[in-house]
Amino acid sequence: MGEFVSLEIQDGVGTIRLDRPPMNALSAAVQNEIRDAAQAATADKAIRAVVVYGGAKVLAAGADVKEMARWSYTDAADRAAELTDCFSAVARIPKPTIAAITGFALGGGCELALCCDLRVAGDNAKLGQPEILLGIIPGAGGTQRLTRLIGPSRAKDLIFTGRFVNAQEALQMGLVDRVVAPDDVYDAAFNLAAQLAQGAPYALRAAKESIDAGLEVDLRTGLDIERQQFASLFATQDQEIGMRSFVEHGPGKAEFSGK
Repeated sequence: MGEFVSLEIQDGVGTIRLDRPPMNALSAAVQNEIRDAAQAATADKAIRAVVVYGGAKVLAAGADVKEMARWSYTDAADRAAELTDCFSAVARIPKPTIAAITGFALGGGCELALCCDLRVAGDNAKLGQPEILLGIIPGAGGTQRLTRLIGPSRAKDLIFTGRFVNAQEALQMGLVDRVVAPDDVYDAAFNLAAQLAQGAPYALRAAKESIDAGLEVDLRTGLDIERQQFASLFATQDQEIGMRSFVEHGPGKAEFSGK
């Protein structure tokens, strides 16, 4: 799609691939291309699940600090909104998203992974939010998404210290969901995405929207959101297909139409 970010489609899975050697530094151009790829993945009905991948050596080692160091306050104020929008475009993909993490996922790279629903990491992965060591704080959702994922105390530990965590510690604190050998990261993420891509897309979207929207509101409002999403699925063909298949053949055998 762009100079640094591509979108490839196979078996219902779209792979958003970062390719800006050597460390996939997240310059303004890369951020904009991530947004464009996310919007394309959202719009393409042939894509039912998404993998975000930075290659065999690194997801992304953070922002382009050389570029950022030249910013004035007004530059930062203007660019911060664009930065948030670029990353949030990944979070807003209404399909299951999986970050495939090899090597470093630091700063903006960690924030990009946080925008995904699930995270598969190689046992060589290092994750962290080291912005405090530059005299700033995370600016692409790190203070918010990290806190919601692992809790305020652990998020403050990582953000206040700027320390890196290895894959096993990340797994223990819930920052990643699976740890595999580095050479198996993409295949593990792709296979999981391919499995999810066989599901009913409108049901998956409803589940994702219910969970994400419910995190922002009180329990009663969250239950109202769930109720509305639940009822809406009875207008889909996939609800009929799924229930008929369950009655006739048992669970897990439905072939959904995507309608």
